[in-house]
Amino acid sequence: MSMMQILILGDYLQRFYAIIGHRAASSGKLNLNDLSGSGRMDVLVRAINSTLFISHGIRNDSKITLHLQGGEGPDRRILFDGSTLSGVRPDERSIAGQIKAIMKLPIPPVGHFQEVTQGILHSGGDISDTINSWNKEEIEVNILDADGMNISKKSINEKVGIILSDDLPFTEEEKNIFQPYQKISLGEKWLQGHSCISITQYELDKTLI
Repeated sequence: MSMMQILILGDYLQRFYAIIGHRAASSGKLNLNDLSGSGRMDVLVRAINSTLFISHGIRNDSKITLHLQGGEGPDRRILFDGSTLSGVRPDERSIAGQIKAIMKLPIPPVGHFQEVTQGILHSGGDISDTINSWNKEEIEVNILDADGMNISKKSINEKVGIILSDDLPFTEEEKNIFQPYQKISLGEKWLQGHSCISITQYELDKTLI
């Protein structure tokens, strides 16, 4: 598939990713020189890179919501929207710098996404709130789980939502929330989050060839 084909995929298939950062602080300071020691923020930053950036371009068909659930205070969600994103380089430090700036801001009310810069918004709330929003927007909810159906065998809807965790397994509370939804798998081995996203993007791209 050529780059030009990838760049117009948003006309046919929209992808919505949600990743849970169990230890990533929702507010406060972020050490750009030690992202792995900052609640494994490196995992979330790489997830953004794999979701949105391709060679010489940005996927306009994809969005990713980070769920920052570590530290004190309420949870925060940060949405990176590939259809409008501008001014962000694909390197980890540049992406993390955007998150660092948002962490200094007051957390907006749940359900109110406030735009910080073009294509980057934030709100209060947790994964339950994201799922509720997806349901209202008729986005199909899928949970990335080794015990699920292999993604290559799955029928694909026009709006695909995929939820994954950081370097930690889902909590029991999260598993209970996910019970009504379909689980999809990339195999039995535990893969890093950004690798999982790259593979799912590839599998979704194949359905459009």
